[in-house]
Amino acid sequence: MASEPRSIQGKVVAITGGARGIGRSTAEALIRRGARVAIGDLDRPLAEQTAAELGAETLALELDVTRRDSFEGFLDQVEERLGSLDVLVNNAGIMQLGSFVEEDDATAERMVDINVHGVLYGMKLALPRMQRRGTGHLINIASQAGKAGFPGGATYCGTKHFVIGVSEAVRAELRESGVEISVVMPAVVNTELGSGLPETRAIKKLEPEDVAEAIVAALEKPKFDVWVPRETVAINKLMQVLPRSAREGIGRLLKADKVLADANQSQRAAYEQRASRSEPGLEQDSPQPSETAKR
Repeated sequence: MASEPRSIQGKVVAITGGARGIGRSTAEALIRRGARVAIGDLDRPLAEQTAAELGAETLALELDVTRRDSFEGFLDQVEERLGSLDVLVNNAGIMQLGSFVEEDDATAERMVDINVHGVLYGMKLALPRMQRRGTGHLINIASQAGKAGFPGGATYCGTKHFVIGVSEAVRAELRESGVEISVVMPAVVNTELGSGLPETRAIKKLEPEDVAEAIVAALEKPKFDVWVPRETVAINKLMQVLPRSAREGIGRLLKADKVLADANQSQRAAYEQRASRSEPGLEQDSPQPSETAKR
């Protein structure tokens, strides 16, 4: 007999990078189900605008996930104003593309700081709060790029490999704690981060609402591996039993090896420029827009 979905009504949910894209869509989906939502974002004015548009007393707070004190202050304010934290969605992340050997160090540092350290801080700060109460759910947003290496996005793929690996290890450590962990692995999503990316022959671009609904489903019926879309589970299982040469041949046939390498840089220029300013501590080392557009 199938278990009943868990209710999200009244749950306190904090979402990083919640002002736009997947974060915003997730907030909207959770609010529809009665959750009390706080969105944290480096762009506080946009977060406040998003919160006002979402309504339902959505809380907007400034958050720099690369600073532990900022993340701790964010979670403290969420609990002070909304109540004990039930769910953290570690959604904040960036993807800057280009040849690995031509990638400047500041770009790599940004992606590692936001995509890796940002997730670690969230986990280390949220999980003890949940453990003390014996309940809670941590959602880490990874990518299907974390299950393979795609040319043109080597460092990004590496950061998402990390998110999947650390999620698996910590899940095993917390097996008897009552705290759930899920790792969400979307294909290419139609957001600013995914701008300019070509479609493969097998999988069309997702909408952020598709990922949001998958996150909601994982909260209602907890599971660790959350593939979006679900049919990519079968593709991944098939690829894992094939020898490397066959996997790479199928990847070329489906043009999966071109998804990041053949990105339209003119369409990505605005995003790449914003991503290069997404960690204040590295702004002074950021490439100029003309340089960024080349990657």
